[in-house]
Amino acid sequence: MGDKRALEADSNDKKKQERELEQKENEKLEEYGQLTLENNQGRRKIQLLSIIGEVEGHENLSGNAKTTKYDHVLPKLASLEDDDSMDGLLVLLNTSGGDVDAGLAIAEMIASLTMPTVSLVLGGSHSIGVPLAVSTDYSFIVPTGTMMIHPVRMTGMVIGASQTYEYFNMIQDRILSFISEHSQMEYGQVKALMHNTKMLTRDLGTVLVGAQAVQEGLIDEVGGIREALQKLYRLIDSEA
Repeated sequence: MGDKRALEADSNDKKKQERELEQKENEKLEEYGQLTLENNQGRRKIQLLSIIGEVEGHENLSGNAKTTKYDHVLPKLASLEDDDSMDGLLVLLNTSGGDVDAGLAIAEMIASLTMPTVSLVLGGSHSIGVPLAVSTDYSFIVPTGTMMIHPVRMTGMVIGASQTYEYFNMIQDRILSFISEHSQMEYGQVKALMHNTKMLTRDLGTVLVGAQAVQEGLIDEVGGIREALQKLYRLIDSEA
């Protein structure tokens, strides 16, 4: 009788631990858009990172806005690189853009990871979302997904001086250089799309939809979550 009670107690403890772990994962997904995928056939351990809404920089955005906080993402990427049990990273993007420095910081971190990485653009990946989308080893976009490339915008008071213009050029050069180094597009090609005057009625820039982004060499392939995961599995297995 004692052994039976002990087994039941152990079983209850395990179930409690599983529920607590599941609750923590759900809280992590809700708060940070992060989740570990490990129930695939090959038991590959994959970190899921969602970049949604607006990429938040040093200042907090409205509490009603969907945001991706770089001060949450950067430590997570660092711990991911330090975790030998993790096999790969899948990045899901549906972002309107946001803070340039924060976006480039995340993109540089993703690009420097030693594990296989794949990105998937869902809905859209605009503005600073473009460097984020191309920062991985391989990139996908759904057929209806959009990529918007446009010049850097500045909010607040802007001083009308030549130094301001040079500063804007420096910021844009950082973005253009990163995109050209991590995609199949040349620097001048990206710059031409950024300063296009014919597409947007109230702004400069270019919107690429699905296959257009692939044709331009910005994104590697049109596909969805199935294709993105299969590609990541192959990249992981090739390094095993």
